Amino acid sequence: MANEEDDPIIQEIDVYLAKSLSEKLYLFQVELEMAIDTLNPNYCRSKGEQIALNVDGTCADEMSTYSSKMMDKQAFCSSQTTSNISRYAAAIYRKGELHLTPLHGILQMRPSFTYLDKADAKYREREAANEPGDSSQDEAEEDVKQITVRFSRPESEQARQRRVQSYEFLQKRQAEEHWVHLHYYGLRDSRSEHERQYLFSQDHSMAGNTELIKSPSEYLMMLVPPSIEDEKDKPVAPSNVFSMAQLRTLPLADQIKILMKNVKVIAFANLMSLLASGTDPTAVLRCIQQVALLVQGNWVVKSDVLYPKDTSSPHSGVPAEVLCRGRDFVMWKFTQDRWVVRKEVATVTKLGPEDVKDFLEHMSFLRINRGWEFKLRYDDDFVRKHPDVVQRQQMLWMGIQAKLEKVYNLAKEHMAPKKQAAQTAPALLVSGEQRVNLAKAKVRQTYGQLEQDFQKRKAEGKANEATCPVDILGVRIKEEPLSDEEPMDTSICDGLNNGLVNGIHSEENSMDSISCHLPVQERVTQELRAFLVATFKKQYVLTLNELKRLFNLHVASLPPGNLLFSGISDKMLQDMVLDMGCKQITVPFPPQTTALPDEQKVFALWEAGDVYDQHRQILLEIFSKNYRVRRNVIQNRLAREYGEDLDKQEMDKILKDCCVSQGGMWYLKGTVQQPTS
Repeated sequence: MANEEDDPIIQEIDVYLAKSLSEKLYLFQVELEMAIDTLNPNYCRSKGEQIALNVDGTCADEMSTYSSKMMDKQAFCSSQTTSNISRYAAAIYRKGELHLTPLHGILQMRPSFTYLDKADAKYREREAANEPGDSSQDEAEEDVKQITVRFSRPESEQARQRRVQSYEFLQKRQAEEHWVHLHYYGLRDSRSEHERQYLFSQDHSMAGNTELIKSPSEYLMMLVPPSIEDEKDKPVAPSNVFSMAQLRTLPLADQIKILMKNVKVIAFANLMSLLASGTDPTAVLRCIQQVALLVQGNWVVKSDVLYPKDTSSPHSGVPAEVLCRGRDFVMWKFTQDRWVVRKEVATVTKLGPEDVKDFLEHMSFLRINRGWEFKLRYDDDFVRKHPDVVQRQQMLWMGIQAKLEKVYNLAKEHMAPKKQAAQTAPALLVSGEQRVNLAKAKVRQTYGQLEQDFQKRKAEGKANEATCPVDILGVRIKEEPLSDEEPMDTSICDGLNNGLVNGIHSEENSMDSISCHLPVQERVTQELRAFLVATFKKQYVLTLNELKRLFNLHVASLPPGNLLFSGISDKMLQDMVLDMGCKQITVPFPPQTTALPDEQKVFALWEAGDVYDQHRQILLEIFSKNYRVRRNVIQNRLAREYGEDLDKQEMDKILKDCCVSQGGMWYLKGTVQQPTS
């Protein structure tokens, strides 16, 4: 009651629904006036005559756009403003009554400038007619002109639908539509007054307005309808895109089919998680066997689901039947082994590389130097729980195998499985703890061997009093005279080393002092090795000059008193680089090179422990014979070695690890010569 008092009713108006013009009433939204007043002083007569001359030319006939030889009218084109006009009506108020007439359409009128296109066409015709040339000679040349006859292929239903919906086709239909001449009646004309009477309801009785006779709840429902989105207003999405809410409204068989078409390969447990909770697993098993086959305990969508009948390959145009056979062969190979080689598939199926790549990408991942590996692990849990399903699927695969043998004339080497254990047991996995224990055992074994070697060399050193260099732990330690030829040697700090050269005493006959300071030398070696390992893991390829620069920067960043301040010679640095697994690359510099000797010494990390080691080794072998190389030469060599082209991302990584590009050519890092002015 309080709300009603705050919002009192001021006036009640009867509402009537008029239907006389419900199928004929249009609302036109006109932006400009349709008539052009040629007598108006603001109208430019010369411009209007020029436009008419450009459009129609000098001849006036029935097809002329402007019969008065002057632009005296403006054409308008209609465009539909909204697709749902059921919410709009025209209203007229009279004597306390509101009469509503539903609108049949709402059109927005915009000026059309097609006359400009006609003027351009006339201009091109005049230009062509005025071109110089012997007409008789042109006719003779046209008589002997060769004509190529082409036969169009039958248009498919999908191609016809695309053509009908194209912009060019719609524009052509609009241009071919004939004009309908209409007569306009003014607002005060008697005909307008007569037609306006149809906007009023002819029957004032309640029986004639059954649409407005509603109960309060029904009327409220009409005023505030439930939030049901109109299908026409929904965003247009691809036909194969469904939300999970939409998917779960479909029958179970359709849900599974749509899911399998999208995921291609899935484990049964993951499939159950995508379906609604409470779904019967038995029903899911019954449905999935209609659209998928069991491969290594996982479900792979059938080929005829992806390639329906009467379709073809988007790459090569091969019929769906041939594609299904080729994909079935790939699926069957994965039932025999976890690995499949692309070249073998292409050789047997005789299909194009793009089609074969699609098959493999559906169910496997590419592994460098090994081939294509099946996407999912062997699902031993499903195989153990559903032996009846596994047996039924094996029988199906036996039938498919017999069909493939007949179609492809498969040899025995194609039929024999390479790894039978892959079907009966999952792959062997090593836990992180086991790996740590194995690594510790290996370290203990290596340490014991090193300790024995050290004790043996120590005993030999004490027995031999010669002053030859001592080889400790595989590192050559000796005195080296300081000279200008070795810029890497730094001055020896007396307060730090107390008479040390390279971390050891310089007395010739003091072997005891060497043994005393051995841990110091070990720490120097370890720190130098750690720096080199970290540097080459980032750079892969370095010249000696660049390595010395990076080492100087590293030493400068160390705190005072660090062991690396004791002095590292060029030779010791190079020996340590080679000892840690790097190799020196002999780059054939051009004779006129301006590179310094240190810039011509190029070192590269030979094995980084990743999948690209062999690719980088081939790359370094190429640069040991060529100072600069084009990208396609490298790419062709790698493809020839491994039988498959690397994708752009992998190729870019390999090149950026070791090379730099300049002027369309690739050089090893640090070997590019700057042009001299």
